Amino acid sequence: MTKYMKKEIGISCTINTEVGAVLAALRNSFELPAADDNYHHTVIQQQSLKSLRSLIFNPQQEWQFIDPSIYLSPFLDVIQSDDVPAAATNIALSSLIKLLKLQLFDEKTPGAQEAMNSLVIATTSCRLERTDPLSEEGILMKVLLLLNGIMMHPASCLLKDESVCRVVNTAFLVVQQASHRGNLLQRTAKYVMLEISHTVFSKLNNIEAKEGDNNTESDADDNDIVNDGFSLRCVEDIFQFLCSLLNVVQTVETDGIISQSNDEDIQILALMLINTALELSGDGFSKHPKLCRMIQDDLFHHLIHYGTRSSALILSMICSTVLNSYNFLRRSLRLQLEAFLTFVLYRVAKNNSSMQYQEVALEGIINLCRQSTFLIEIYVNYDCSFTCCNVFEEMGKLLCKLAFPMTTPLTSLQLQAFEGLIIIIHAIADKVNKGGDGVSFEPFPVGITEYSPFWEEPLRKPDDLEKWVHILRLRKAQKKKLLIAGTHFNQDEKKGLEYLKISQLIPNPPDAKAFAYFFRFTPGLNKTAIGDYLGDPDEFHLQVLKEFTNTFDFTGFALDAALRAYLESFRLPGESQKIHRILEAFSERFFNQQSSEIFETKDAVFILCYSLIMLNTDQHNPQVKKKMTEEEFIRNNRAINNGKDLPREYLSELFQSIATHAIAIFAQAALLVDMNPSRWVELISRSRLMKPFTVCDFDHRLGRDMFGCIAGPTVAALSAIFEHAEDDEVLNECIEGIVSVAKIAQHGLEDILDELVASLCKFTTLLNPYASAEETLYLFANDLKPRMATLAVFSIANKFGESMRGAWRNIVDCMLKLKRLKLLPQSVVDYDTLVTAEGESHSRNIIEDSKYGSCRGNNSIAAGQLSHFLLESNEDSLVLGGSEFEQNLKVIQQCKIGNIFSNSSKLPAETLLNLGRTLIFAAAGKGQKFTTALEEEETVTFCWDLVGAIAYANIDRFSTFWPAYNEYILAVTTFPLFSPVPFAEKAAIIFFKLSVKLLSSNQTDKYAEEVLFKSISLMWQLDKEILDTCCEIIIQTVCKILTEYPGNIQTPIGWKTLLNLLSANGRLPENYDKAVETVIQLMSDGKNMSRTNYAFCIDCAFSFVALRTSLVEKNIEMMDLMANSVKLLIQWSKGYSDPGSSISNASITSSPEDSMRLDYTVPLFVKLGEALRKTSLARREEVRNQAIISLRKSFELALDLDMTSANCISCIDIVIFAMVDDLHEKMLDYSRRENAAREMRSMEGTLKYAMELLTDTFLLYLKPISENPGFSKFWLSLLRRMDTCMKADLGVHGPSRMQEVVPELLKKMIAVMKTTEILVPRENDDLWENTYIKIQWIAPSITRELFPNIPS
Repeated sequence: MTKYMKKEIGISCTINTEVGAVLAALRNSFELPAADDNYHHTVIQQQSLKSLRSLIFNPQQEWQFIDPSIYLSPFLDVIQSDDVPAAATNIALSSLIKLLKLQLFDEKTPGAQEAMNSLVIATTSCRLERTDPLSEEGILMKVLLLLNGIMMHPASCLLKDESVCRVVNTAFLVVQQASHRGNLLQRTAKYVMLEISHTVFSKLNNIEAKEGDNNTESDADDNDIVNDGFSLRCVEDIFQFLCSLLNVVQTVETDGIISQSNDEDIQILALMLINTALELSGDGFSKHPKLCRMIQDDLFHHLIHYGTRSSALILSMICSTVLNSYNFLRRSLRLQLEAFLTFVLYRVAKNNSSMQYQEVALEGIINLCRQSTFLIEIYVNYDCSFTCCNVFEEMGKLLCKLAFPMTTPLTSLQLQAFEGLIIIIHAIADKVNKGGDGVSFEPFPVGITEYSPFWEEPLRKPDDLEKWVHILRLRKAQKKKLLIAGTHFNQDEKKGLEYLKISQLIPNPPDAKAFAYFFRFTPGLNKTAIGDYLGDPDEFHLQVLKEFTNTFDFTGFALDAALRAYLESFRLPGESQKIHRILEAFSERFFNQQSSEIFETKDAVFILCYSLIMLNTDQHNPQVKKKMTEEEFIRNNRAINNGKDLPREYLSELFQSIATHAIAIFAQAALLVDMNPSRWVELISRSRLMKPFTVCDFDHRLGRDMFGCIAGPTVAALSAIFEHAEDDEVLNECIEGIVSVAKIAQHGLEDILDELVASLCKFTTLLNPYASAEETLYLFANDLKPRMATLAVFSIANKFGESMRGAWRNIVDCMLKLKRLKLLPQSVVDYDTLVTAEGESHSRNIIEDSKYGSCRGNNSIAAGQLSHFLLESNEDSLVLGGSEFEQNLKVIQQCKIGNIFSNSSKLPAETLLNLGRTLIFAAAGKGQKFTTALEEEETVTFCWDLVGAIAYANIDRFSTFWPAYNEYILAVTTFPLFSPVPFAEKAAIIFFKLSVKLLSSNQTDKYAEEVLFKSISLMWQLDKEILDTCCEIIIQTVCKILTEYPGNIQTPIGWKTLLNLLSANGRLPENYDKAVETVIQLMSDGKNMSRTNYAFCIDCAFSFVALRTSLVEKNIEMMDLMANSVKLLIQWSKGYSDPGSSISNASITSSPEDSMRLDYTVPLFVKLGEALRKTSLARREEVRNQAIISLRKSFELALDLDMTSANCISCIDIVIFAMVDDLHEKMLDYSRRENAAREMRSMEGTLKYAMELLTDTFLLYLKPISENPGFSKFWLSLLRRMDTCMKADLGVHGPSRMQEVVPELLKKMIAVMKTTEILVPRENDDLWENTYIKIQWIAPSITRELFPNIPS
């Protein structure tokens, strides 16, 4: 026997067994006393079963191809019979269940469709009236199982729509009956309904909507839409049935009072089935307009209505339904989702007295927030749309409010709200920072530069994301401005409308449509003011009224519903003319959009509106004692429809509507509104016109903007939670949330970041002015919060310091407190260590988000998770061993404070300015209280070390921030209690170190050098004693710069400051040698001398030569170098550029007429000459004489300068004449002193050399001098000095040697003048005569020799 034959025989045996069981049950009924009456019926049923038995073992048959009705009908007859006992019915139902499980047939079997539908009809028609009541529950159980078997059978796809609906209806009837029976039956009934719904709605995605289905709801075509499963009409009817179950009520009798309430068991079942449908069909609903409209209207209306009127369990399931709807159908549910959030979840979470109810609402909000795109989508669709509420902003602020703790410990509701807030923060932070450092952020908020209609929503185009994002941000900015304008409007109507113009929210000239949308959709406006404006007779006001009315869509509205919606948007004014104008505009709009042909003219609408308002006042004004009746109302409105009566039924419905529910004619903005039927009708009407829900992903700019809406409350809530929380896990989550806030705030929300850091610094215990050092150390070591807060503060400063502004003050205050507690590592305290660490810091990451690790000891969970966000080494971060001080020190080491400054090269310029300003002000004592002078000195030193570290790390952009630092320094000097000590000294030390770094960097920015040396000069002016207190570092710095980097000094103030400091500090014995060697090296290597520094070099060299204790050999060497420096002047005058000049000499003297004005070499030469002249007055003769020798050499070299005659005369006059006069005066002064003969004679010898220099220089420059018009005057001045020296009276010391020297010098000069024919008799020239007279006066003895031809 084959396997197939065995299977066929097995099936036959099974059917035979079932037939036998049913026959046995029927025969058993004959033995009962009451069985005689049913004998005839049972005989017929027995005969059909016996006939089936005769066919069972037919060897030619195959069960798969036999019509199922042949072997099912006898069983169906049994269960449909009214006279069959309960036992037989029960067995027959069991047999059918078993036969269906065997799957003897499928959808391809002949007669399968008729058999399946007959099976449904028989099962749903099973009669129980004549059965045993005790067995009824079991039979109902079998009926349910059979119905489930039918729907699960492969041939169920052949069922007609009526059959499927009949199955669902029967199952629901069993559910209702089961509510009064056993718990098992009730559970089974609900399970079967769930399975049936699962089967039905799993087919929806296989049903295709016919073309044109969007425009019709006709049922005629639905039966044609059949694929593998049920038709669309079946699914629609079942879903509509499920939606209607939400509105099932039950009658309850309490203390004799009968009332109606919601049947929550049925509602729960309905929500379970609806959720199943949504989960199985997904977005399949959106493909079928009728189903979509059911969800939009019926379903959400019930969800919103019962969301605030049912138990917490119902609300929880409603939230699940809304969540499923959002995930699959949100494109069609824009206004519905907004209404559910605002009218249900937000309202319940805020106002409900039951904490359990609030927690359910919060859980619903949180589950929505967990969806990846929910937050950005509600922000885009609602917060950036003028006609919608700020759903995201309200959600964020609600969570902050509910999470904000006032006491300890935190309640479950606060923890739940905190969880939601953290989810929002992390979601935004992850998305905002997803693009990395290369992502750019536009300013927040966006500025409104021109008018654009604020009510128009941007259409997203995939290829133009940037434009779409910009328009969204612009709409959000406009919306914010409109709310401000609304506040002004409520205070003063004119100011509010003027603000609209100023903010470019309305065009110029004004547009009535802009005003209309402002009045229509701006929340919180004074409705009385709106009504008065709309009722004004001004032409523009009438245009606004028309546009305002056109914002309503009354299609499909009943008149009373339309009037309610219209009058809820403003308060109807009391003046009759204004009411007339307003109702006239409404009537025209309603008449044009009426869906029926009830009204023939708009006047009929107008009259009836007036009548309805009067009826509303009559019915609901308590002062009216006699109320109008329905008949009176109908009689008052006769013949108003173009001379005809309106339908009586229509007027009756209007009367009942107004009498039952008053029209809110005097609605106010402050009242808390509910989602009443008229408002829901208006919402559905608006949803037809509004653009669909925009599905989008996060954009980093929108993410930053949306957090900006809730940033302030978020920071406040997190700070309060951190303060009151006791659980380590909550503390850790709070810190993680704070870090995420910082991640977002770094992108243009600097104020929020400052507020965050300031709040966090409070918990470090470092800023408590009343706590002693011991108390602070104890709290820091024994409390987790201060350590966590400190780690977070400095980690944020390391990671996000580039976006911090005012928060640096809090950071610096914390650091100063740590410094006083001696907890700062040496790498932070010492400047040299800080700058050394600069190179190393670039290879380390202060915050490594990718590191996880295990922790040990107390608070291990919080420590470990916090380290993931903040630390490199999590095991040693918060839970530490050792003494309290060692624990504290290890925690501070983990803060990586030094990296803030060594890595400051990454900070933007504005941040550098804020950080530097904070440190400079702290160094000046602002906000600081010092107990001892030592503490003040240490604090000032520390602040300036940090300033130096910042400048050192940013030396390449020194000029961008140091000018501001210099201004800050100038500002602090004006503080009332400012003390330059030790401020100036510590600053100067850092400035000198920075000058070395700056000048060694080969930078070309002269401005940077200039501002730094201005700061150095300022410190010198503030405290002259720094030359002594800082002498060592000054001499080292100056000598290092002048010997190693002289070519990098480019500014006059740089050279002047350095050489002046060298001169001042070099006078000290310990510094003399090093300073002199520096000067000699600088002047020996002439390549580093320039027009810029020449005068300063000469002054510096002179300062050393003039020292009484200086070495003669060094003086001689320096004076020789000074004389040789004339060669540099010659080079520059010949057109060679010098190291300190960016302009060639050729360009300077390009025009002859400017040559005298632009000639800079003569003043420099004079500077040199004056230095040597002053040196010629030194006490030591060797120095004086060497000065004259050097001066001689200088004038000899200066011949190549090609000085003009005037310049020659000027140089001789300023230098040599003055030197001769000074030496002569000095000689006479010594002659008058006692015991000064030696000094007098020594000075006389120097005067002799000076006179010789005068003579030789005169002769050297005789040719150019003689050509000058002032030569005669110059010559007489020279002779006058000869005469003075010749007649010098030395008193008791005898005659002067000058009496021998002067005649010889005169002979020498006059001889050369004669030879060159300069001194010859000429007409109109008295030079010869004057010279003769002067010689006679000076030295008469040589007159004859010099003028032999003149008679005596």
